[in-house]
Amino acid sequence: MAAVERLGHVAIRVQNMERAKGFYCSIGMEVVWDAEDWCYLETRPGGQGLALLGPNYQAAGPHFAFHFNDRAAIDATHAQLKAAGVTVGPVHDHRDGTASFYLRDPEGNWLEMLYEPRGGIPSNLNPPVGATT
Repeated sequence: MAAVERLGHVAIRVQNMERAKGFYCSIGMEVVWDAEDWCYLETRPGGQGLALLGPNYQAAGPHFAFHFNDRAAIDATHAQLKAAGVTVGPVHDHRDGTASFYLRDPEGNWLEMLYEPRGGIPSNLNPPVGATT
């Protein structure tokens, strides 16, 4: 099976997105991706992440994610887990340039196997996080 690169992010449900973003930014995290229904923050560009899932976000619930730097590793891991009899969701290509699939561990916890491009999760902010002006 392909090796996990790192434990990359945790996703939590929030009721008030602006309040949650403000809190996590106040302790030093930076918003990388900002959408109406979710946002993604990092400790530094390419660092550990936190996904804030708003009340209307439907694609996933709270989970933790293992990150891979190779897109082919996601497909290989998906195929190997499926062949081993593990119930896995389909691989999805996401609007932020990543790709992933979800599954439950043997204890019932949700996790995500995520391809993250070598440069880190792309930003939809202008200017991008980490850019100098």
